[in-house]
Amino acid sequence: MNAVIPRPARQATATGGELPVAGPWRIRAADGRLAAVAGTVRALLEPHLRDRLLPPDADGGATGSGPATLTLALDEEPRAPHRTTVGISPRGAAEPVDESYRLTVTERGITCRAVTPEGVFRAAATAIQLLTTSAARILCQELTDAPHYAWRGLMVDPARGYLTPGELRRVIDLAALYKLNVLHLHLTDNEGWRLQLPAAPELTAPRGDGAPREYYTTEDYRALQEYAAERFVTVVPEIDLPGHCAALREAMPGLPAAPAPEGLAGRFPFVPPLDLADPGTRDVVAAILADVCRLTAGPFVHIGGDEAVGMTADGFALAIRELRALVRASGRRPLAWQESSRAGIAPDDIAQFWVDVPMMDLPDTEEELADRPELLAAGHTLEFIKALKAFFAPADHDLARIVQGGGRVLLSPQSHLYLDRPYAHEVTPAHQVEAGARLGFRTYRSGGVRHTADWNPAAHAVPDERIAGVEATLFGESVGGFDDLTTLLLPRMVSVAETAWTGRQPEWEGHRTRLARHAQLWEERGLAYLASTEIPWP
Repeated sequence: MNAVIPRPARQATATGGELPVAGPWRIRAADGRLAAVAGTVRALLEPHLRDRLLPPDADGGATGSGPATLTLALDEEPRAPHRTTVGISPRGAAEPVDESYRLTVTERGITCRAVTPEGVFRAAATAIQLLTTSAARILCQELTDAPHYAWRGLMVDPARGYLTPGELRRVIDLAALYKLNVLHLHLTDNEGWRLQLPAAPELTAPRGDGAPREYYTTEDYRALQEYAAERFVTVVPEIDLPGHCAALREAMPGLPAAPAPEGLAGRFPFVPPLDLADPGTRDVVAAILADVCRLTAGPFVHIGGDEAVGMTADGFALAIRELRALVRASGRRPLAWQESSRAGIAPDDIAQFWVDVPMMDLPDTEEELADRPELLAAGHTLEFIKALKAFFAPADHDLARIVQGGGRVLLSPQSHLYLDRPYAHEVTPAHQVEAGARLGFRTYRSGGVRHTADWNPAAHAVPDERIAGVEATLFGESVGGFDDLTTLLLPRMVSVAETAWTGRQPEWEGHRTRLARHAQLWEERGLAYLASTEIPWP
């Protein structure tokens, strides 16, 4: 068997032939339109083949005896995909881009064919996996495949756990190797503001004590988007408003607080959300979003809209409508977390579903709370938990609001796709107990790789035509460095990538066996991972 993830839709194995892996390899673009794709594929292959990858000037010519060849070719005629692709194209196309491909392994090399450069690149990602996860030889075979969901995303959170531009490039490479095509950057939150904006230089200016801030310059951001585009990954920035705004308030003091519900003051601490009914605040936010939209090459800008604690329902609805309008006025398409549905939903709106009260898995009694050491360690009392449930109660109806309003749902349920969930102690190997105990958002119940892999998009009863796509998220509260990030991502991100591509959860026994052979790929790329005891590692 091959160990490709996501598992291809169809596989036909030829009789008797094998392709040796160990010798030298060259990359050949059979069509001049694929020259740039060939260069990107070469860059992705280098950590694995190293000096066995021949230099570009050896790529020309037809395949013959000697080096094996990875050939990239465009089909002349469109080919029907083997799955029906649904959802929103992250590149803004009216219809999903054709990413279907055909990959052929012969005794002389691997050929990647598709109608579009995107499809050729997805085939090349499959070829890289075959070369990395196979032993000495690959059986001659033909694979044909296409995605189910057009939007297949990963969100990371540099606002809380800063990642350098170089580290984000490594995340993009990892995403591309598993056919994810969106990198959602949570750029702002209470803990930090990470994007330099000409209209608001104070957001990234040194702090009052002279301490520098960590952020992406406008040139960093442009270069990162170009790097992602070469790998057919779209960058979606998130400016989280009107709540989660402590970093903005620190840099721009004096903005008035949004009107709060009666009886809330003094009960629980919260950062006052922004009041978008205030003309001065609206002007500040308008300048910020205009800059973000101008700097963003892709068609989408995420406006946040989650957890606006300390804001009336009317004030929140007004804020969401203003934020959407400001993004649209700058020529970009807004999306927001599911709470935005409470401001109304239209067919052009996308809302990211992440939570309902049952999914939060919170206790109802003191006895149940006593059995949840992670909640006790976080200082949660039953009074606080009851208030939390009351605050999130409207979330139980957000999904229905989105669907009934004709909008699209981006599926990111906290229960399975939040990859900041701690790993369960019982699946953590002895040599990673410290990391397992430290990493993850500590108020979540812990889980394993199988827990993530068992998620089924159909469980939410959202019609396929109303689903924008699938996106895993990893918030950065516990991320202290790049190794922490990848340990939380791997292996679980790979399981989400399988589900996002195929439209259904993988069959566990086969999936875990294939996962085991991907450790070599991660190690060759210098990526830390959790060696879960659920997986039969070599």
